[in-house]
Amino acid sequence: MMSNTPGANGSPKLLDLDKVKIDPAVALLVSPTLALRRQVLPFARHNGFAQVACANPHDTHTLHVVERQLQMPVRAEQAEPESLKRALQRVYGSPQAAASGNALRANSIDRALEELESEGAVALGQELLHAAILRQASDIHIDVEKDGVVVRFRVDGVLETYRKLPPSAHSPLISRLKVLCGMDIAEKRAPQDGGFRHTYGPQGQSVDIRAATLPTKYGERMTLRLLALQAERLTLEQLGMSPAHLTLFEQMLDRPHGLILLTGPTGSGKSTTLYASLRRLTERESLNIVTVEDPIEYEIPGVAQVEVDSADKVSFSKALRSILRHDPDVVMIGEIRDTETAGIAIKAALTGHLVFSTLHTNNAVGVVTRLADMGIERYLIGASLRLAVAQRLVRRLCPHCREPHALSDREAASLGRPELAGLAVHRAVGCAYCGGKGYYGRVGLFELLPLDETMSRRIADGAEEPELVAMMRQRQIGSLLDDAVEKLRSGTTTVSEVLSAVTVW
Repeated sequence: MMSNTPGANGSPKLLDLDKVKIDPAVALLVSPTLALRRQVLPFARHNGFAQVACANPHDTHTLHVVERQLQMPVRAEQAEPESLKRALQRVYGSPQAAASGNALRANSIDRALEELESEGAVALGQELLHAAILRQASDIHIDVEKDGVVVRFRVDGVLETYRKLPPSAHSPLISRLKVLCGMDIAEKRAPQDGGFRHTYGPQGQSVDIRAATLPTKYGERMTLRLLALQAERLTLEQLGMSPAHLTLFEQMLDRPHGLILLTGPTGSGKSTTLYASLRRLTERESLNIVTVEDPIEYEIPGVAQVEVDSADKVSFSKALRSILRHDPDVVMIGEIRDTETAGIAIKAALTGHLVFSTLHTNNAVGVVTRLADMGIERYLIGASLRLAVAQRLVRRLCPHCREPHALSDREAASLGRPELAGLAVHRAVGCAYCGGKGYYGRVGLFELLPLDETMSRRIADGAEEPELVAMMRQRQIGSLLDDAVEKLRSGTTTVSEVLSAVTVW
């Protein structure tokens, strides 16, 4: 029942729960009173077992009780005592809160909803939000099907099923969340949008939540996006840029004016890079920074943030025209969506402002083509654009269990780099720290295209993508795939993750 890895001196290596991604689908199955009193915390499922962190792995009586509550065999992991106390407080709260029943037991959901529908829905909604925060999820998906409701979390970019609920839970739960979001609970046949701020944890932390509903065949589905859960961690160093990329990016931040554009598909981390850039600028000097966003995802002290109004009272173009009258040093536009916004952004960059924004393109060179397709004159693009950054997100290998292996001929060919066959790379395995997933968190892949005078002039003269790509290669500017290969060499990610994120031509 006990499963501890020996340390360097032969003694059991204690599990540091501050580094473990706890799975609430297991943790919330046990009684909070039992967990807090006996200092036990189920934190993951792996290979048919529930892994349980505990202060005393030889307390077989407590472990048998946990087995009965989980209805599955357990493996005990001796945890570092202080990290266990912190983890128990994060999951279950204080002993007083647990005694008052603030945590809803999973096997009592049906009964709670039957006995007192409204209070059961409130408790269930709280539990889902609490579980998503514990799991560090970016989204909660509530999907209604013919035989029930499926709740899924998006964790590290991958959807995972958290729980299946009975059909009777659907209407009360959606109504409860609609009330929090300020939606019309009587309207069930039209899509709605809303949001609210949720407070959690002993320190009173808060997270902004954006929600949207959509009528489907079996009822309304709802998606909730948790914004800025880790805003305090937004630093350029943690994005995954190589030292050379980081140095180049910071040099561009030192420029007094110009346009910096981040590109990539939805969910590739563009907004995170934008906010990390603004945070770096606010730390270095006193600047007048104004942003226009839809929605505001991270609150940054010292930055004036404007949110686009869905009623179109405040659009990107309207806000930008007003912002330029407020003497900004730096302007950040959440996304360039139309010709008018693009034109204002470029004019701002040409008139002494440092402007950041995002576009949807496949690579850094595609920025030029996209802006030209939007009707922007090429001489304006060449004169204003200073840096184009393409980025993707891939899952980061768990450093505690990754396993080395040689890159096969087939894998090297699939990367478009047959010469790399035999290269030492790593694969995912799974352990207590990553909950058996093999991955822990995500890291960015980057392609940075700085525009020098020669390239700017060629853009103004009408150079197309193939010529610009050739100029990149001539200057030995690395592509997304080049950065991905370096992260394979360093054991940061896997071949499968790279192939899922980067197009190999």
